[in-house]
Amino acid sequence: METPPFLESARFEFERYKTLGDQTLKALTQEQLHWRPHTTDNSVALLVQHMAGNMKSRWTNIWTEDGEKPWRKRETEFTVTDLDKAELLALWESGWDVLFSTMESITKAQLHQDISIRNEKLTLMAALHRQLAHYAYHVGQMVYLGKMMRKEQWSSLSIPPGGSEGFNAALFGRA
Repeated sequence: METPPFLESARFEFERYKTLGDQTLKALTQEQLHWRPHTTDNSVALLVQHMAGNMKSRWTNIWTEDGEKPWRKRETEFTVTDLDKAELLALWESGWDVLFSTMESITKAQLHQDISIRNEKLTLMAALHRQLAHYAYHVGQMVYLGKMMRKEQWSSLSIPPGGSEGFNAALFGRA
C-alpha cells in the first residue's frame, strides 16, 4: 500500500517532535524529569504521562470508538508519580507506538472519513492536524523545561544561537 503524501508529511513531523522529546529525555536526570518550577506546573514526567495517555486514547480503535476512551483517566496523568527514568521512557515509547501503528494502517480514502474525539466529529486528517499541534505544544514545553534545568550544559536541539550563518553556509555550500 502506497502511503499518501499527507500521511508521509504528518509522520515526518510526528517523528521530528518525538526526536526532540527523545533528546530531552536523554539529557535529563531522574530528578530533573520530575522537577517542576512551581507545584501548579507540569514536570517533564507529567508531560510524558499525559502525552502517552492521550496517544493511547486517541489512536486506539479510531474507527469504532471515541478518542476519549472511558478507560482513560486524564486527571491521573497530571498526578505526580515516582516512575523512574526507564519507566517513563517505556511509557513515552508506548504512546508513540500506538500512534505510529495506527498511522501505518491508514489509507488515502480514510483521511476524509470522520472519527470522534470527545464526541466531536472531525475528519481523520483534521484529527491528525489537531494532535500534531497538541504534541508539538507539549514537546516544546519539555524542551524548554530541559533547557531551564540544564542551563549551560544544554545542547541545542536545533541551530544553536550564533550558528545560523555557519549552518546556512554549510547547507548552501557557501564557504
